[in-house]
Amino acid sequence: MRILLVEDDPDLSRQLKLALGDAGYAVDHAADGEEAQFLGETEPYDAVVLDLGLPKVDGVSVLERWRRGNVATPVLILTARGSWNEKVAGFDAGADDYLTKPFHTEELLARLRALLRRSSGHASPTLSCGGLRLDPRAARASVNGEPLRLTSLEYRLLHYMMMHQGRVIGRTELVEHLYDQDFDRDSNTIEVFIGRLRKKLGSDRIETVRGLGYRLTPLEGETTD
Repeated sequence: MRILLVEDDPDLSRQLKLALGDAGYAVDHAADGEEAQFLGETEPYDAVVLDLGLPKVDGVSVLERWRRGNVATPVLILTARGSWNEKVAGFDAGADDYLTKPFHTEELLARLRALLRRSSGHASPTLSCGGLRLDPRAARASVNGEPLRLTSLEYRLLHYMMMHQGRVIGRTELVEHLYDQDFDRDSNTIEVFIGRLRKKLGSDRIETVRGLGYRLTPLEGETTD
């Protein structure tokens, strides 16, 4: 899952980028509203963490412009303590949730997980596909109760496919949601990671749809919770 972090405070930005990366997300960072608006309009993020007090263009204006441009990416806004008017303005501009500064990083991660679940139509905090389970809270996965040992990129790929299970996902889409902006992207590497996942999950869980991409489905006889 790929996140845009919009925050102008250098220390907080470093802290949040590290925490989001450790939680299994690919993270791009923008330090001002102008850059944030551009990235939000041109890159396919799964969610945005948006500070409202930004240089160049304030966060509410950025959000309003995104929504006018039909950018539907879920947005979690960060507001100063006691600024209830900022919260209202943020929601009216199209925000999906908010967090008041100062905050605990664990709460931001929990709200982000909930936001991503809602946006993809999942109610349970644990994702399942037959005997395959993934817990975003602990960044762990298992097959029929047996823990999986995954690299960070394998985990990101599996997380995205489980969030969109049953749908054919093209290689370009996977690349766009697997890597951050600064990574040297190569769609051919997706085949390598798909191959690795098949060895760990069982070859039949990930179907190749020729010319279109890949689809994650339960095995025959399994059901998805």
